[in-house]
Amino acid sequence: MTTQASPLLDDALHATRQSFDKIPVVDLAPLLDGSDPQKTAKDIHWALSNAGFMYVKNHGVAASVVDNAFDRTRAFFDLPQAEKDKLHISKSGEALRGYIEPFGENTDPGKTKDLKECFDIGPEASPNGPFFGPNQWPEDALVPGFRDAVYGYHEEMKRLSMTLLSGIARSLDLAPDFFEAKLQNPISIQRLLHYPPQTGQVDESIIGIGAHTDYGNLTILAQDDVGGLQVMNRDGVWVEGTPIPDTFVINIGDLVQRLTNDIYLANLHRVVNTSGRERYSIPFFIDADFDASFGPLPSCVSAENPSRYDTVTCGSHKFSRFKKSFPHLQAAA
Repeated sequence: MTTQASPLLDDALHATRQSFDKIPVVDLAPLLDGSDPQKTAKDIHWALSNAGFMYVKNHGVAASVVDNAFDRTRAFFDLPQAEKDKLHISKSGEALRGYIEPFGENTDPGKTKDLKECFDIGPEASPNGPFFGPNQWPEDALVPGFRDAVYGYHEEMKRLSMTLLSGIARSLDLAPDFFEAKLQNPISIQRLLHYPPQTGQVDESIIGIGAHTDYGNLTILAQDDVGGLQVMNRDGVWVEGTPIPDTFVINIGDLVQRLTNDIYLANLHRVVNTSGRERYSIPFFIDADFDASFGPLPSCVSAENPSRYDTVTCGSHKFSRFKKSFPHLQAAA
């Protein structure tokens, strides 16, 4: 089925993606204060249709929330290996919560081993099943204040994600609350990341994280000042995601590209840490309810841009991607 595209989408349907040498910066203030939400929506539209990435400023998240989360992140990864291993993700089964050692998850396993260690949590009150279940926490005596800082950050990111999704909905000429029906009990993952520095000759066989697109809906990334994020532009060149103070890096995942029938881009990105310093980052992944469906919007389908995707559910799509990355899921299967 095809329908007439809206004016904003009509331009995108007939346009070639533009290349970029810098990730665009979008000001959320006009959206948050209501002064000009359509301006923010227009900026989001350009960013996501051409880069799939954007920085956001004036986002309303207190710097102390971010700083406290980074402080406790560094303290956690400084723990002895034996303490971190007590919380290994394999002990959580399909809930996928806990610690992941270097090379324990590989996002591009046919090409790259990921030189990173992670710690993942999700919503505290949730049913059991893929992506849901109890969190694993270090003893408070080992990392004082860790649980409050990290889970408080998770909750703050949930609030910000709904603001961002309302802006994305507006950018697609949809009602601002379009995504809310899909996020009644959403899959969300709060990840802490530590990337050791690499020295000498570096190739794609071992880097911080291999080239990949994100699997779900939306990612909010806080990064320290070390750098290392790289995003692919239309010319096949890796563009540096240079840290900008008081911003988050935002990118969409496969499900939003599917929803928009390729008008918005879930773009390839990777991390290469050759800074000589330890790199820490905190990505938050907001997806949707496990059974929420994602297929091309009628407004994104036309004779010039016919439907490219079948409809999938969020949970089954995301879990199929994770099974390729985690050895304990492959063993269970």
